[in-house]
Amino acid sequence: MTSWPLLQASWLDPGMAHNIPSWTLASGLVALGMDWKQAVLTIALGNLIVLVPMLLTGHAGTKYGIPFPVFARAAFGLRGANLPALIRAAVACAWFGIQTWIGGEGIFLLAGKLLGSGWRDASHIAGQPWTQWLAFGVFWVVEMAVIARGMETLRRFENWAAPFVIVGALALLVWIAVKAGGFGPLLSQPSKLGWGSGFWKVFFPSLMGMIGFWSTLSLNIPDFTRFGGSQRAQIRGQALGLPTTMTLFALLSVLVTSGSQAVYGTPIWDPIALAAKMDSVAGTLFALLVVLVATLSVNIAANVVSPAYDLSHLLPRFVNFRTGALITGVIGIAIMPWKLIANPHVYIFTWLGVVGGLLGTVAGILIADYWLIRRTELALDELYRRTGRYWYSAGWNPRAVIAFLVGGVLAIGGSYSTVDATGARQGPFPTDGLIPLLKPLADYGWAVGFASALLLYTLLSLSTRTRA
Repeated sequence: MTSWPLLQASWLDPGMAHNIPSWTLASGLVALGMDWKQAVLTIALGNLIVLVPMLLTGHAGTKYGIPFPVFARAAFGLRGANLPALIRAAVACAWFGIQTWIGGEGIFLLAGKLLGSGWRDASHIAGQPWTQWLAFGVFWVVEMAVIARGMETLRRFENWAAPFVIVGALALLVWIAVKAGGFGPLLSQPSKLGWGSGFWKVFFPSLMGMIGFWSTLSLNIPDFTRFGGSQRAQIRGQALGLPTTMTLFALLSVLVTSGSQAVYGTPIWDPIALAAKMDSVAGTLFALLVVLVATLSVNIAANVVSPAYDLSHLLPRFVNFRTGALITGVIGIAIMPWKLIANPHVYIFTWLGVVGGLLGTVAGILIADYWLIRRTELALDELYRRTGRYWYSAGWNPRAVIAFLVGGVLAIGGSYSTVDATGARQGPFPTDGLIPLLKPLADYGWAVGFASALLLYTLLSLSTRTRA
């Protein structure tokens, strides 16, 4: 019988492309001034780029049957592997919280459409209507219940969730096309940026945002490919999965957003807010179901499996997979995701930029160690022994730590915030960058972190080998 993880190795990416954050990531480019062609081009290119490290790290999972935290031991050391594992886990916990808040927001907005102003205008607690907190809590409980029932329940759910969400997206496209009077207005919305300098200033940070969005999966893909039957299956699953389905989903989202601009005079990049404009009760209920299915399927598959492995790797005597998954759910609330995504500009560029920069640095080290230094040869048994070659210095590989620190500083040290038309700062960083000298690198965070860490780790490893 084929196991759920083996199936995941082949079709995980298509399912995870069909979710609200990936929709808003694409439609947000239209809101920033791109036309549909520019937005789809940006997303397709970003997914093709991130596919490369995904395939390279996925190779180790299939060849040796090891998850990401164990794979990281080869480069970082048996103890040092906790560093990238915890970074990956922290990012996944934050994503879990964000997705859960989005799911709760979907319940709140669309239920308000059905229940009226009494639901929408309820008294506020901590800046939000108490009904929105209730919706958030209900959605969180549903996710925890699915986790408690185990992965077989999720496998059956995933089998129909992804195609159902695509059907929902197509229905939304047809609805907005009818409202706009056909597909012509959707396709004819002009770019506000053109193809000159204005476009390229938005293109590169947007491209890094696309890569940053999937940079987590490019690291922990061994968690899934470890169950794959062959390298051919692993390569085929990822190559056919992410670029094609994400580009299709992006095309749907930017066309719908272009249509909203034609109908309402301004691009509505949030599909939940757009669906709330439907007059039909049946349409609203269907939209609510699509939002819940999309968010639930991707959140548990993408943001629970990996941190559960990471946390159990950190404390194997006390944390098993299920306990790690429940801890992820609690941390997802503790990070207060409603603040993290309150400003779309901060969410797309600041959050994804920093995450992409750090995870790109880790990816550069792992790929350099596995492909350039070891030529894909690992001593599997020694990945579990303190006396083995991967113990390094008290369990830490100094070369990996140095490469991570240098690459991380270069990738995110120049992080900066822009200002809006009123001069208000849009983000937590200084407008001239944390380290002003590095500000020009900030828009290329993932690429800078990946390239610099890969190069430095390779040079350090080769120089050490030469001296030895």
